[in-house]
Amino acid sequence: ERERERERERERERERARERERVSLTQGCRRLFMRLRHARRFHLATAFPEWRPLDFFHHEILHASRKEGSRARVGRLHTPHGTVETPGFVVVGTNGAVKFVDHHAADAAGMELMFSNTLHLEVHPGPAAVEAAGGLHKFIGRESRPLITDSGGFQIFSFAHRGQRAMPGAEEAKEDGENGGASLKSSRPFPARHKYEVAAASSSRDGPPPPPRVRVSEDGASFRSYRDGRMLHLSPESTVRSQKALGADIIIPLDDLPGASTAAAPLEESVARTHRWEARSLREHLGDVRQQAMYGVIHGGTDERLRSLSVATLARWPFDGFCVGGSLGRDRSELAALLRYVMPLLPRERPNHLLGIGDVESIQVGVRLGVDTFDSCWPTRLGRHGTALTRHGSLKVGQARYRDDYGPLDASCDGFVSSNHSRAYLHHLWRAKEPAVHGLLTLHNIKFMADLMADMRAKIWRDEL
Repeated sequence: ERERERERERERERERARERERVSLTQGCRRLFMRLRHARRFHLATAFPEWRPLDFFHHEILHASRKEGSRARVGRLHTPHGTVETPGFVVVGTNGAVKFVDHHAADAAGMELMFSNTLHLEVHPGPAAVEAAGGLHKFIGRESRPLITDSGGFQIFSFAHRGQRAMPGAEEAKEDGENGGASLKSSRPFPARHKYEVAAASSSRDGPPPPPRVRVSEDGASFRSYRDGRMLHLSPESTVRSQKALGADIIIPLDDLPGASTAAAPLEESVARTHRWEARSLREHLGDVRQQAMYGVIHGGTDERLRSLSVATLARWPFDGFCVGGSLGRDRSELAALLRYVMPLLPRERPNHLLGIGDVESIQVGVRLGVDTFDSCWPTRLGRHGTALTRHGSLKVGQARYRDDYGPLDASCDGFVSSNHSRAYLHHLWRAKEPAVHGLLTLHNIKFMADLMADMRAKIWRDEL
């Protein structure tokens, strides 16, 4: 009897093994089917025409540095709403506005190209409202200066990871922030991360923190609006349609942004998904160009093979320029190594942009390696938090040493703030918690960045950089 029971148990185990094999085979077939379907869609989506310069958008190269080892160049980006001198810094106005500063004042301080975010404008007021107003240029009253909008890929990453940085190193970011220095992509204090908590959460407010609700699939990404809690979905096609409604001069396709510590296999799949999304975005864009240029986004983390693959793939398609995006390394040394590898691979005849990098040291490295434009909220965020950038280092106006300092904020700057206000006055405004100080310091930092880029362009002309 015991032997018969053991035989029955062995038979049950064999049956369970056969069932596991059937399930594994079914799952394998399903994965193969999905890969073949994605491959077919990708093949159909990548039958693009050859790239040709646009009559309403092109990058004019004025001078390439003859200094040994330098790839720096001076150029002029021609757009339907004006020109941009390159290399140049792009000020971030997420919701169509630079915080605490009227953009006319920012324009007077040297802002040429302004960067707004499609995802946040999608949440409010919505692309339809902006389109009804005549487009983003008219809606915000900036009709003679160019705009660039991105798709929201970085924000999706932030929502999914509750406001964490795309590049690790929180201690470095904290240390830099406290000293008025620069982090590559700064971390956010808890109050500023409220929108990320909401976007990743369920609607319940009771009990333990709910599981993340950001869903990334082949079709796109779904998340909860941080404004009213409703579920939103972004697809490659929908983000392009939203950017068509906004009407910026330069638009960016939806991309998938993995963290800096992502393992090799998931990173490779993320790059492949980004390429499929970018192909779908480009197809949607080419069906209705509307005098807009589209930049492709190069991905691959710090993996040289994946970066090379990304450049080789996207350079064959008719993108009007290229962004270097994704995770850019754990620190400035990894960023510099990445740029040294990637920049020579990019087509010289098309403009390029380094996404999310705006500290002085990284910009200096990037310019030498041939980066045309940079964007970051770092300089304006520093200003809002009481730090002014000067040629002699950062200056925290709230410190007691400036209470009786009646000299200009920066004696080497001819901008509005330094020409009209002393350090003592700005110290007083900060200590008195007057809101005006946030705008004044932000405006000064915009002027500092404009002057920094102008100085670098002059050095390139002299073959010194």
